[in-house]
Amino acid sequence: MNYDAAVRYLLSLGRELAAPTQAAAAKFDLENITVLAKRLGRPDHAYPSAHIAGTNGKGSTAAFLESILRHAGFRTGLYTSPHLERINERIRVNGEEIGDAAFAETLMRVQGVIEELLAVGKLRAHPTYFECVTAMAFEYFSRAEAEFAVFEVGLGGRLDATNILTPAVSIITRIDFDHENFLGHSLREIAWEKAGILKEGVPVVVAEQHGEAREVILARARELRCPVIETAAAYRIENSMMEEGCARARVTRIASGRSVEIAPQLKGGFQLQNALTAVAAAHVLQRQGFRIPVEAIRKGIAATVWPGRLEKLHSRPDVYLDGAHNPAAARELASFWEQELANRKILLLYGALRDKAVDEISGILFPHAAEVIFTEPRTSRAISASQLSEIAGHHAGHSSVIADTEQAFDYLLSKATPQDAVFVTGSLYLVGQLRHYWKQRVQVAAR
Repeated sequence: MNYDAAVRYLLSLGRELAAPTQAAAAKFDLENITVLAKRLGRPDHAYPSAHIAGTNGKGSTAAFLESILRHAGFRTGLYTSPHLERINERIRVNGEEIGDAAFAETLMRVQGVIEELLAVGKLRAHPTYFECVTAMAFEYFSRAEAEFAVFEVGLGGRLDATNILTPAVSIITRIDFDHENFLGHSLREIAWEKAGILKEGVPVVVAEQHGEAREVILARARELRCPVIETAAAYRIENSMMEEGCARARVTRIASGRSVEIAPQLKGGFQLQNALTAVAAAHVLQRQGFRIPVEAIRKGIAATVWPGRLEKLHSRPDVYLDGAHNPAAARELASFWEQELANRKILLLYGALRDKAVDEISGILFPHAAEVIFTEPRTSRAISASQLSEIAGHHAGHSSVIADTEQAFDYLLSKATPQDAVFVTGSLYLVGQLRHYWKQRVQVAAR
């Protein structure tokens, strides 16, 4: 099996969010991944790990923590989802994506074990796309001799395939509304699913939360006797400022009085909280005996790269990609506009998936935009551009429909003056598609 065949094989299994609706064919629980990991020799036990759930910020927090650990000298694994351009992005060792040959080889090992287990009746159904990729990450990190691995939950927490981990530290980032059809229609229900990653006696770092979500998380932590570190109570943020769209601050542990200056290069004030959450997790690991110098924390935060989240591609005009796909993320994006782009004309390219709160997101974002172009990313889950216009067009002062995403992007770029700001948002599928297209544009222009 070569790389292209490996990707086709995985895609034939469906996408992550297909799993809950396939209940007739496969029970949606941890049985498949547990059986598969056990037959692989429990590669997830070969290295200590951190496990991160939450609604927003979990990917950035994972990237911050992995960077800290790498700068401390650990050989790291990082597992995140979804990817933007290539599936290889999900599985990284020491900051490098898994290579095509290693990807195909790892899938072949996992596939061989799956076929063996199916043949003897130990699996009731073929593992899903996400279960297979998760098993690949477990296995690849083990064979690559990772010394610490950071895992981001795919969806929810309690029933996510990553939840067979017994980590050194659990982390729960800010919880808000998203994926309600799968996780519940109240913050308490959603928080209960996210808190499902907590393990007996394992410390948990909890980012600042809405009251209802906090109550649920703390109650579950008490049941499992998990030491709790709430970032809002355990740390003091001092000398906070914004510099070219990036947050800067001194973070002080209240209990010890020790401080570290952090300056994430990821844009948006909200990244300060994600960085703080990663710092708190690093401090938990320090207390467990992991050698993580203060300088590694400072350098790790500063060096973190996380594409597709307020990622600036160009200046004059400013061109940004941001996967704001739920109301909380939309509020953060609107806040960035108000703080950093006041009095600038914003041209917005927007596409969304069918399971998203489009009307609420549009109501937050569109009043800030001089023009909105509705488009549709190339995925079967996308809302058509025309339907999107019908649903959300009333929030925009001026809007139009261009279904072809690349054509829509070119149109906005051609209209933008050097003083304007072009934003692509609404879906990570859209962001990934246009990130790839932008690279092609740059390559053609360089010839």
